[in-house]
Amino acid sequence: MSSTPTPTLYDRLGPDALRAVVTDFYARVFADVMIGFLFTGKDRQHLIDREIEFTARFLGARDVRYTGRPMRQAHARSPILGGHFDRRLQILRNTLRDHAVDPDVTTAWIDHQLALRPQITGDAGSECDHDVAAARLASPGAPPDDPTG
Repeated sequence: MSSTPTPTLYDRLGPDALRAVVTDFYARVFADVMIGFLFTGKDRQHLIDREIEFTARFLGARDVRYTGRPMRQAHARSPILGGHFDRRLQILRNTLRDHAVDPDVTTAWIDHQLALRPQITGDAGSECDHDVAAARLASPGAPPDDPTG
């Protein structure tokens, strides 16, 4: 007698819905007046494909492999401040809501993004030390001297 595996969050969302959400999300961030500049010159389709792989994996997809770089490395050259991170997170929340994504999937997705925050920005929140932030903007990719900047 074989038992059916418990559906993962990925199974509950489905690959087509994941692609629709991520594609819409990137359309929104690329066009956003507050963070869109961070995506200037970036390959949108490449970002969509890596985000789909990454999200599918943490939602439990068994047959999807993430082929991107580690988070810290992938974001090292971008001067991402706490407010940028928070704005991106709000756009993700809005996109998940607008696509009526299952609440359990939404919670896991947002929680996972929050857990990644230290790998993406040294800012503790949307508040930052302006002198440290200015220094980081002057030399993107350099490790922050102060986790509050």
